[in-house]
Amino acid sequence: MQLGIRLHDIKKAPLPERLQIAAEQGFVCGHLALSKVISEYSVADSALTPGFACYLKNLFAEAGIDIAVLGCYLNLANPNEESLQKIRNRYLSHIRFASLLGAGVVGTETGAVNEAYKFEERNHSEEALQIFIKNLRPVVEYAEKMGVIFAIEPVYKHIVCNPQRARRVLDETASPNLQIIFDPVNLLDLNNYRNREQIIREAIETLGNDIAVVHIKDFVVENGELVSVAAGTGEMDYTDIIRFIKKEKPYIHVTLENTVPENAEAARSYIQKLWNEA
Repeated sequence: MQLGIRLHDIKKAPLPERLQIAAEQGFVCGHLALSKVISEYSVADSALTPGFACYLKNLFAEAGIDIAVLGCYLNLANPNEESLQKIRNRYLSHIRFASLLGAGVVGTETGAVNEAYKFEERNHSEEALQIFIKNLRPVVEYAEKMGVIFAIEPVYKHIVCNPQRARRVLDETASPNLQIIFDPVNLLDLNNYRNREQIIREAIETLGNDIAVVHIKDFVVENGELVSVAAGTGEMDYTDIIRFIKKEKPYIHVTLENTVPENAEAARSYIQKLWNEA
């Protein structure tokens, strides 16, 4: 596997310095969310030019870091049509940019049926799923034209809340350019986290062939909520997931989430140790 990190979890600094730190900590790929790591110049749609893409591509290459995920985590089920059109345009600009960057995937979560992008019961309805699939299709069609992989990340509180709904999205969209970012903790909630081994097993069985990237973090239960923390500091057992990766997904991008500068290297070492022992 190729272990990486969300670049916005590295200490705040200009992007070249963040990449240097990532490399020094032993990471070989990164999750790039443009607006979260670049503040010294524009990252608006109109700023994502071929020249900017070539600059970033060279910057990452010099650091020995792949762009595993170009993040564009916006709500494709936003009920406000004007906002939705801006979101669509943002996705298209990221897909076009990714084709020049050589990014592994353009990644996103799967939205909510409200403008606030918050959980409500209707997110888990059939109506919500059909809205998401309808709005996803033209984005995936553009990804096909640009030769880019578009990857959705199932999250319990969002529309694609479990492996079965993710499978339906893949099957109903029917595109080789639509794949999965697998974040096992994001499939969990207070209602189901005690069944996490079964949920993770079902996710691997249902989605394994289409997993393009794996996100790794941990969780603890605090004040009646699941709180995401760095790998190795909570309740997750990643042994079976690492075995799956080692057997089925050679050299896959695996990015750590919810680390802080003080524990990122320890989290990487923890996951690498599991890999070595698998």
